[in-house]
Amino acid sequence: MLRYDLINKSWIVGPHARRAYRAAAILSLFLLPVVLAIKEAYPVPIYLRQLLLLTLLGTSLNCIGMEYFLFRFDDSGALKQIFWFFVMLFVPFGPALYCFIVYSRSKGHERSLIDGGNEIGVSSENRLP
Repeated sequence: MLRYDLINKSWIVGPHARRAYRAAAILSLFLLPVVLAIKEAYPVPIYLRQLLLLTLLGTSLNCIGMEYFLFRFDDSGALKQIFWFFVMLFVPFGPALYCFIVYSRSKGHERSLIDGGNEIGVSSENRLP
C-alpha cells in the first residue's frame, strides 16, 4: 500500500471537502492584505494576529489539498497539469485560482454529488480496517 492511499477520496473530492477548500481559498486571498496591515501597524493588534493565523491555515490547507488533487484526481491533459503546477507555485494566489477554476469544475465533484458524497471507485478491499 502506498502512502497516498491512506487519504480517503472523500477528503479531497466530496461536497464537504469542496466547501472547505473554497473557504480556504477565500481565506488565502486575504493573506496579502493582512500581512500589509500588520506591516503598517507597529503594535500589532490581537485581531490582526488571529486573522493572520486563519489566513495562514487557509493557505496551507488550500495548497496541500489542491496539490493532492492535481497529482491524483485531475483528469486534464499533461500540458494543463504542468501549467497549473507552475501557477500553484505562486502562493497564495495560484492555489486559490486552481481551486476556483479547475477544482470546482472537475467531473469528480459531479460524480460525488450524484453518489451522495460517498467514495467513488474505491473497492472495499483497498480500505483500511
